[in-house]
Amino acid sequence: MADPFRITLAQLNPVVGDLAGNAYAARAAWAAARDAGAGLVAFSEMFITGYQVQDLVRKRAFVTSAMATVDALARDCAHGPAIAIGGPFLDGDALYNAYHILEGGKVVARVLKHKLPNTDVFDEVRLYAEGPIHGPVRIGPLRIGMPICEDAWHPDVAEAQAESGAEILLVPNGSPYHRDKHDERLSHMVARVVETGLPLIYVNMVGGQDDQVFDGSSFGLNPGGKLAFQMADFNAGLCHVDLTPGPDGWQIVAGDVAPRPDALEQDYHAMVMGLHDYLAKSGFSRVVLGLSGGVDSAIVAAIAADALGADKVHCVMLPSRYTSKASLDDAADLAGRLGTRLDSLPIAGPVDAVTQTLAPLFAGHDEDLTEENLQSRLRGVLLMALSNKLGEMVLTTGNKSEVAVGYSTIYGDMAGGYNPIKDLYKTRVFDICRWRNANHRAWMQAPAGEVIPPAIIDKPPTAELRADQKDEDSLPPYPVLDHILEMLVDHDASVADVVATGVDAATVRRIEHLVYISEYKRYQAAPGTRLSKRSFWLDRRYPIVNRWRDDG
Repeated sequence: MADPFRITLAQLNPVVGDLAGNAYAARAAWAAARDAGAGLVAFSEMFITGYQVQDLVRKRAFVTSAMATVDALARDCAHGPAIAIGGPFLDGDALYNAYHILEGGKVVARVLKHKLPNTDVFDEVRLYAEGPIHGPVRIGPLRIGMPICEDAWHPDVAEAQAESGAEILLVPNGSPYHRDKHDERLSHMVARVVETGLPLIYVNMVGGQDDQVFDGSSFGLNPGGKLAFQMADFNAGLCHVDLTPGPDGWQIVAGDVAPRPDALEQDYHAMVMGLHDYLAKSGFSRVVLGLSGGVDSAIVAAIAADALGADKVHCVMLPSRYTSKASLDDAADLAGRLGTRLDSLPIAGPVDAVTQTLAPLFAGHDEDLTEENLQSRLRGVLLMALSNKLGEMVLTTGNKSEVAVGYSTIYGDMAGGYNPIKDLYKTRVFDICRWRNANHRAWMQAPAGEVIPPAIIDKPPTAELRADQKDEDSLPPYPVLDHILEMLVDHDASVADVVATGVDAATVRRIEHLVYISEYKRYQAAPGTRLSKRSFWLDRRYPIVNRWRDDG
C-alpha cells in the first residue's frame, strides 16, 4: 500500500505582471512545503502572471517571459517537492491557459484549460484556445486529475480524468468574489465528487485586482462530499494537506475548517482588501477623500482606515454656504473616532469667483443644476490638487444607487482613483455601517467600537447643494429605489416585472430612463470593488447611446 502523501496549498496574492515577484513568492512557498515534507506544492490558476491579465496576455513578449519564468522556477526548485503552477503557454500560434507541473528541474507536464468561461467578468474565449481534456498526472504515489477552474464547473472533464485513472482531483482557481459565490463553488465541487467518487482539493487565489477581489476559501472534499478542511476567506497562507490510502482509495485527512463570515462581513472585507491591494499594487500608500458628514463618505473613510491605518487617510471637509453645522460636526466626530486627519477647505469663495467669471455668458439664464454641479466640480478640483501635491489617491464615495441613476456629478464627486462602495446599494450602505459599528476584526486597522456616529446613519440623506435639499426630492425613497434597481440592473427584469411587485409604473420607467442615460458617466467612473454578479463594468456592458426603452 502507498505511503501517505502531503500537498501544500498556496493560497497567495499574486500581482498581475510581476513575474519576478510572483516567482519569488512561489519559491518561498516551495521552500516551506519542502521543509514540511510535502511531495507537491499547488498554486492557483495563472499564478505566475497574476489574474486576470486580460489583453496583456496577447503580447507575445509577455507570454514568452512568463514561460521563461516558469522554466527558471523549475530549475531553481529541482530538488524537493513538485510544483503545480498556473501560467500561459504558447504553442505555435495557439495560446492556452495552462497548469505547469515542475519536477526534477524541468516542466514535466502541462494541463491545458478545456472549458473557457465567457460570462460575467470572464472573456477567455477571445484570448485562449480550448485545450484537449488531459489525463491524470502522476506525482509521487498519486495520479492527480487537474481540471482548471471552469473545467470543474462541468461534469465532463472530471469524469474523463476519473475514467482515465485519476485518484484525486486538484482544482486550481482564479475565482473572484461575489456575494454567495462560495456556496456556488461548493455546490459544483460536491457534484464532481459525487459523480467521480474521488476526493477533491480546491485551491483559489486571494487578493484584489482592479475591481475584482479573490477571496481564497480553498477547501477539500472527501468522497461523498464531506468537507475535510477549509482555509480562511480573504487570507493569504499555506495549508499542508495530508492524504492517506485505504481500501476504498485515497482520503483527505480532516483538518481545520475556518468559520465562514456572514454576508455583510464578506462584503466589508472585500472592500477593505480591494482598496488595500489596488493602492499597494498601483504604488499608492495614502488616500484623500471629501468628508461630507453623510453616510457614504463616512463608510468610505472607515474602509480606508481599516485598509491602510488611520494615519494614511486624509479627510477634507469642503463646506459651501449650504453645508449645515450638523454636517460639519458629524464629519469632525467621525474623523475623531477613526483617528484620521481632517482639514477644511471652504468653497464659498471659489464658487463666487467662478460664478462671477461665468456671469456674462450665463446672463438671461435661470439658476439650475449648473450652479449645484459647480460646487461639486470645485470640490473635485481641490481634492485632485491635494492628490497631485501630496501623493494621496482620491477616493470617490458614490454608492451603487447613485451610480445607477447618475445622481452624481461627472468631473466632480466622481473624480478620483477608486470607489470602494461602487457596487453597494444605499440601503446596504446603512447595513454595513451598523455592522462595522458592532464588529471589529483583527484585520481592521482602525479602532474598534462605534466609529460611525449614529447621527450620520440616522439623518435623511442630502447632497446639500441647495437650501433644504434632500435626496428624496429627486429620487424615490431608497428602499423603493434599490428594489427597482436590483430588479432592473441585477436581474434584468422588465418594467412590467417591477410594476407587478407594487411599484408605480411611471416611477419605474423614470428610473429605467435614468439608468440608461447615465451610462456615459459610468464609462468614465473610477473602478470599485465588485460585490455582486452585476457590478458596473465587466459584468454589465451597455451602449452609451441607446434609445430603446421598455414600454411594457
